[in-house]
Amino acid sequence: MRAVIQRVSSASVTIGQVVAGKIGCGLLVLLGIENRDGSADIDWLASKLVNLRIFNDESGVMNFSVRDNGGDILVVSQFTLHASTRKGNRPSYIRAARPETAIPLYNQFIKQLELELGRKIETGIFGAMMAVELVNDGPVTILIDTLDRE
Repeated sequence: MRAVIQRVSSASVTIGQVVAGKIGCGLLVLLGIENRDGSADIDWLASKLVNLRIFNDESGVMNFSVRDNGGDILVVSQFTLHASTRKGNRPSYIRAARPETAIPLYNQFIKQLELELGRKIETGIFGAMMAVELVNDGPVTILIDTLDRE
């Protein structure tokens, strides 16, 4: 799994003219799933996201997690995170999991995040054409790949 995490003061995802998910202060997570991903990746990444200390304390130091500050999480599926640009100019998405594999993992990831955070997670709709709006706070943007486990 590959995730781009952005600390936001607000974020939303719209499909057509309908807002599918919306948060205030918290994390916008763009999530890419590949074929080799499984339950261990889901558990590790969900725990890492909820406990990642990237929110400022009263001294302006990044000491608080989204759990600590009561923030929300918006997760948007994004298969393009697994694009390979090695050959030519047209990206290949061969590493991205097909929907029949990715959708159950995506749903499992959302459920695990809800368990870790203790409240509902906002989402887009898997596979839909979505418009994502955000106000990146900082800006703070972090890339996590479960393959690396840094």
